[in-house]
Formats: sequence, structure tokens, C-alpha cells
Amino acid sequence: MRVWFWVVLVVAIIALVAWYLSYTAARLDRLHARVEGSVSSLDAQLVRRAEAVMELAHAGVLDPATSMLLAHAASTSLDLADDAEVHDEVRDFGIDRERATAESDLSHTLRVALTPDALRDIDARPGAHTLLQRVTQAGQRVVLARAFHDDAVRAVRRVRAQPLVRAFHLAGRTTMPQVVDFDLEPPAVDAY
Repeated sequence: MRVWFWVVLVVAIIALVAWYLSYTAARLDRLHARVEGSVSSLDAQLVRRAEAVMELAHAGVLDPATSMLLAHAASTSLDLADDAEVHDEVRDFGIDRERATAESDLSHTLRVALTPDALRDIDARPGAHTLLQRVTQAGQRVVLARAFHDDAVRAVRRVRAQPLVRAFHLAGRTTMPQVVDFDLEPPAVDAY
């Protein structure tokens, strides 16, 4: 009778550990899928922001120098996002350093070009208010998408830091996701 007790106990412990490992592996897989989705969403929002800036730059409501600066920064962002291979890389590895620098440059250019004084002059022109709203809303969506992505990355990192996950290599060969580090501070469009 005693032997059966120990056999049942060992089998129960093994089953419990196996269930926990299976549950954790499935959870980790879902979290990685969430990171892939969030980085794809961030990529799409960055493209939308660059398109909104490009539309503003070509609308004729800005002075030529400002239009040229915004168009250059937006086209750089769009060029880096426009390759089919890039979309696969973004999904698998996140936003790379070159793209992050281009997005930071676009944010900086927007802040320099769309100061409250410049906005007062721009807003008086027909159609400018709608274009500025699109740029502002696109920027807000980028900030939200980045927050969701960074939250998903932190969740994956928390699970992958658990000792059993590391000991049993539950993450497999999946790369460790990285938080996105670039400047997204929006211009003071709401301040005018």
C-alpha cells in the first residue's frame, strides 16, 4: 500500500508540473503573438502618421521651407517602412534603430515646425485645421500603439524571466522582444 501511495504521489506531481509547463508555454506563445500584433499595429500607426504629415506638407498651407522639412522627414519614415521584407522583420524583430531614428527625427521636425505661433498662422488658411487634426490624431495613435507594444514586451519578459521557463527553454529560439525607444513627443497642436 505504501508503494502505491508514493507512485500515485510522484505521478500526480509529474502531471502537475507537466500541466504547469504546458500552460506556461501556451501563455508565452500567446504573449509572443500579442507582441507581434502590437508591433505590427505600431508600424501601421507610424506609417499613418508619416502619411498625415506628408499630406500636410503638400497641402500648401505651410511656408515652403517648413513644407520641405516635414516632407523630407515623412518621406524618410515612409521609405524605411515601405519594403515588404521590412514588414516581416518588424513582425519578427520589432522596430530597428534606423527606423527609430527616422521616427524620432519626424517627431522633432513636427515640434519645430508646428509651434503655437506657427499654428495660429497656419490655422487661418482654408483646410489647415482638418490637416492639423489628422496629424495630431495620428500622433496620438502612435503614442497609444507604442504603450500597448511596450506593455506586451514587458509581459513577455516577465514570463521569460521565470526560472522554470528558462530551465525548460519554453521560449524556444524566439528572440527576446525589445521595447521601442524613440521620441514620440507630439507638437503642441492643442496649445494654440
